[in-house]
Amino acid sequence: MKQNGSTAKELSISVNMLGGFSMEVSGKTLTDEINRSQKLWNVLCYLIVHRDRTVPQSEFISLFWPDENSANPVNALKTLLYRVRAMLEPLFPQDTPPILSQRGAYSWNPAVRCTLDTDRFEELCRQGQDAKRSDEERMEAFRQALALYRGDFLPKQGGHMWLVVLSTRYHTLYIQAVKDYAALLEAHGEYQEMVQTAERALTLDDLDEELYILVIRGLVAQGQESAALEHYQRATDILYRNLGVTPSDELRALYSRIMDTEGDLETDLEVVQNSLRETASRPGAFVCEYGFFREAYRLEARRAARSGNCVHLALITVTLPGGGIPELNVLNTTMDRLLDVIVSCLRRGDVVARYSGAQYVILLPAANFEDSTMVMERIVSTFNRQYRRNFLKLVYRIREMDLS
Repeated sequence: MKQNGSTAKELSISVNMLGGFSMEVSGKTLTDEINRSQKLWNVLCYLIVHRDRTVPQSEFISLFWPDENSANPVNALKTLLYRVRAMLEPLFPQDTPPILSQRGAYSWNPAVRCTLDTDRFEELCRQGQDAKRSDEERMEAFRQALALYRGDFLPKQGGHMWLVVLSTRYHTLYIQAVKDYAALLEAHGEYQEMVQTAERALTLDDLDEELYILVIRGLVAQGQESAALEHYQRATDILYRNLGVTPSDELRALYSRIMDTEGDLETDLEVVQNSLRETASRPGAFVCEYGFFREAYRLEARRAARSGNCVHLALITVTLPGGGIPELNVLNTTMDRLLDVIVSCLRRGDVVARYSGAQYVILLPAANFEDSTMVMERIVSTFNRQYRRNFLKLVYRIREMDLS
């Protein structure tokens, strides 16, 4: 039976979908915090998002019952929509039903005008990216847009493709808005807000290196080198473990800048010496991040060129038994165990750093090729003996340091 809302009075409602669903109608609020089936929320939100057109039954069925052996998916849809209407009924006047139906299709009542946070968010992002506007206008637009983004699009409603597409779209818009806004804040010396903005974005996307760079740049600009170093170490660890990548040149340059300026002025040489001394007399190799390893390599090259000593560089890689790189979620535990073995098998003068998600690079000063090979064989045999059940394979290469 056809339902017609054309004679009903117009009604305006507010709908939020970023960070979760909520609908406000004449002072009454409905949220997806209440216990309802996921399909119920899916169908309601799909109708609201596509409120400018009629949605045929076949479209709903292909989206929400694609692989189910339902004897009668049409009836299942009708039952679900009946439940949606029953849930909405207390919020809407009787003469203004929010959902209209006609033979073989459903639509959102055009008399119920929806104001969506996603629409406002997109418009504010466009204003912020408009280079014709003043910096102040753009910053205010970005500030409002980022305040609207309380989280990703409808996070509680599962992995339906239509949701994934929109969620990716709004998430990408948000991250780009954060970066553009942070650039404006940096240009105007608003470093504290720059850091806060990028840090909040990292709670939603901790695999974006550019966000870490923004945080670190903002902290360095405020003279907070220790905090910047903590963020650098967090960034390198997360990127290693989840993506298997090493820091970019820009991130490494920031690390060098931090190390150049971190220390305060000190005139007492004993205080300086105490600050340089290792906190504990730990045996085994010196473990560092790759940016420091490069500087150690250069220093050792200078020493070797002057003294004539032999220095070797080793690279040890974790691979699958037949070759190839394992999945990162399999690698993490293995890499931690391998580092413990490497440290225990090397001397205190040796240096080791993680080179990639599946590799460690090792500096072996005052060691010839035979000694270096013996050391690497000891690492492999010790690892295999301690972790017999580990199916991954260790492969190493050794090369003499190039002093040219």
